[in-house]
Amino acid sequence: MRLAILSLRGLTRRKVRTTLCLLGIALGVSVILGVGTATTRYTATLREMNTYFQGRVIVVSSRSIFIQALPIGGVLPGGIVAEIERVEGVGDAVPMLVLVRLPQVGEGGGLGLTQLVPMNITYGIAGGRWGVLVGSTPLRAGRWPDPGGEEVVIGRYLAERNNLTVGSEIRVEGHAFRVVGVLETSSPFLTRVIIMSLEMAQRTYGYPRLINMVVVKPEEGVSEEELADRIEAEIPGVSALTSEERGELTEGLFRDVELWNLGLRTILYLMSMVLVATVMTMNISERRKELATLDAIGAPRGFVLRMVSGEGALLGLLGGLLGLLLGSIASILLVSRYASVPIAMVFKSLLDVVPPKTALEILASTVAVSTIASAVPTLLAQRMNIVDALRAEP
Repeated sequence: MRLAILSLRGLTRRKVRTTLCLLGIALGVSVILGVGTATTRYTATLREMNTYFQGRVIVVSSRSIFIQALPIGGVLPGGIVAEIERVEGVGDAVPMLVLVRLPQVGEGGGLGLTQLVPMNITYGIAGGRWGVLVGSTPLRAGRWPDPGGEEVVIGRYLAERNNLTVGSEIRVEGHAFRVVGVLETSSPFLTRVIIMSLEMAQRTYGYPRLINMVVVKPEEGVSEEELADRIEAEIPGVSALTSEERGELTEGLFRDVELWNLGLRTILYLMSMVLVATVMTMNISERRKELATLDAIGAPRGFVLRMVSGEGALLGLLGGLLGLLLGSIASILLVSRYASVPIAMVFKSLLDVVPPKTALEILASTVAVSTIASAVPTLLAQRMNIVDALRAEP
């Protein structure tokens, strides 16, 4: 306790220097936390979109590219669903029409095409089988659309961004729809979907009797790979993608993104720790005269080392906590801006954006580096001749 009091007094005696040290440490911590956790969140969001339709075979046009949960390009005639259902091993087949609206540059306060996910994604689903897409995701309010009715269910992001509630009117491609439900989810993907009946999507977007994907559930005992091979063999002009194949399409992208993220976080971490170490080393180097004076009056060297190391640890702790606060704010702003998600929604999932484990690891590293960076120059200063140390200082 006495050592801690002395360390604290040592910091409060030099208010300007202590403040500058705290700000330097906080800057280093906030950079690594803010940028590092934001990029990690982006990667997790991309991977999350690859988890939809697991255990199902996705049938798209052979001219389509299927990325995560979205078919890009190519359409199929609606009658192809009957052909798929006649294939041996098909348990269920749900046709969909999926339309993606990409953001325009500067729209929604974001950066246009550099945004992480589209502004909204419309899913037209046949037969009211909404669970194929949303699974067990509940509705925050309202109900599901009536098949054929001019009704939609929307995600939280669309509802909050446009101030929409159950009963509000929303315009899609110039057509008026009534919002009858809002999804209760924090998923960056499902928060921006517009779900309507397949017939309404075909009419609204001008795709009469056309679809662009079919979600096929294999019968019990039939593997995805076996069923996909049968579908492609019996129906020309289609691609049947298993869960593994859909993952392979984006695995290279994920690997590159994660390697880039790891490299960026490593560089930021090293730069931040070097900054912390430099700040602490400069702080101790400027106190050589004080350390020499303590040595001259007979203060035990071990006690002086512990006192200075305690000051370093205390600076690291306080600066680290301040950096965590600033870094968390930076993470929220970055995720909100680049994913075009309201800050209030990001704040509600703060523990997902800034995992406590990551924050504790950064704080522990900061305290350790600050302590070591204080102890090393102190040991070097104690080896100097007292007279030389006193003369070296004005």
